[in-house]
Amino acid sequence: MPKRPRRLLRGTGIVCALVLGASACGGSDDGNSTQERVGPADIRAALKKGGTVTVWAWEPTLKQVAADFEEKYPKVDVELVNAGTNNDQYKALQNAISAKKGVPDVAQIEYYALGEYALTKSVTDLTPFGAGKLAGSYSPGPWNAVKNDEGIHGLPMDSGPMALFYNKKVFDKYDIAVPTTWDEYVEAARKLHKANPKAFITADVGDAGLTTSLLWQAGSHPYDVDGTEVGIDFTDAGAKKYTGTWQKLIDEKLLAPVAGWSDDWYKGLGDGTIATLPIGAWMPANFASGVKGAAGDWRVAPLPQWTKGAGASAENGGSSLALPTLGEDKELAYAFVEYANSGAGVRTRVEGGAFPATTKDLRSKEFQDTKFPYFGGQRANKIFAESAADVPADWEYLPYQVYANSIFNDTAGKAYVSGTPLAKGLRSWQDASARYGTEQGFTVRK
Repeated sequence: MPKRPRRLLRGTGIVCALVLGASACGGSDDGNSTQERVGPADIRAALKKGGTVTVWAWEPTLKQVAADFEEKYPKVDVELVNAGTNNDQYKALQNAISAKKGVPDVAQIEYYALGEYALTKSVTDLTPFGAGKLAGSYSPGPWNAVKNDEGIHGLPMDSGPMALFYNKKVFDKYDIAVPTTWDEYVEAARKLHKANPKAFITADVGDAGLTTSLLWQAGSHPYDVDGTEVGIDFTDAGAKKYTGTWQKLIDEKLLAPVAGWSDDWYKGLGDGTIATLPIGAWMPANFASGVKGAAGDWRVAPLPQWTKGAGASAENGGSSLALPTLGEDKELAYAFVEYANSGAGVRTRVEGGAFPATTKDLRSKEFQDTKFPYFGGQRANKIFAESAADVPADWEYLPYQVYANSIFNDTAGKAYVSGTPLAKGLRSWQDASARYGTEQGFTVRK
């Protein structure tokens, strides 16, 4: 399926009906008034004057970036606020935008969600700040995720090419080989659970991000977006590969019934009862900060393949830093974002375990030769960089993916708890997403 150019949708009804709320639309430009070019002199003047920049983000390495920025610019105070991880923050941001009160100056917004904020003009176009000059600094996937023909809606902070994080201590204890295919992954799950019924190959109670990433890797193309026309189909050959394999893990109760990012999830990663995570390359910093007691136990391997030797990967997560239109002091906010995502802050974040979107860092020998003490000194960045190069470029998200993901557990997620076949659950998700799109004024193709 050819990938069509992404572009914003026309039509006030469509824009204002989306879940960010009608208050994001209207007659005034409010925070979107920066239409003239903002030059380096304006940025320098803002930094010299100083002020406060409120940043909503959950990514842990930004804490040091904020401290370094304050040290470099003593008159600037960076208030770093964790308003919740992804969906929780988006709800809080939506509420602030609707109330036109308490909107942060900078917000971490994942690539899958950014298009919706751009559609409702809830984030500032960074073109007037000269962001276009940074196009060659980023790998194509993240840059394409923040830019369309209407503007540049954020700067890439990281990317999430997938890998398999596995507990080597557990695998060695039960003599389990690291799987190279998903069929081998199922066999590893069976062997582990038989040896220790309290241990599971991974935790999954239904996660839209993991599901779409594995569909992406399997060659599925469930979404086809062309302006206001949307196609949704979870029945292609790639989807069947995924559901056929994952159904075995569900039926045989080989998945820990634990929600990601919960206290029980962190506990399971720490005590070995959750033995692997197929997840994005941004995860090391979260291991180091949230699962400190298991340092040295974990390693990184390439993502298992749907067909042996296929060499395909997928993105899982990855975020931008964007400027909400209702935020204040755009010059100061942009200065922080550029510092964090293309300046000295990138190196700080990489040293903290984050995975960059900048090509210079991805290709550098220093980056690829970095040893991770948490992973027993492993040079994991080589695996991550290879994964980034193996991500198919023909994936699309819905222009209302935030809403679609929010109803995943009410539709496809039932397969994990009620005996509903996963393929049927995905069809339910497809139908519910299509209905919502029609209600919002999209033309949904059958």
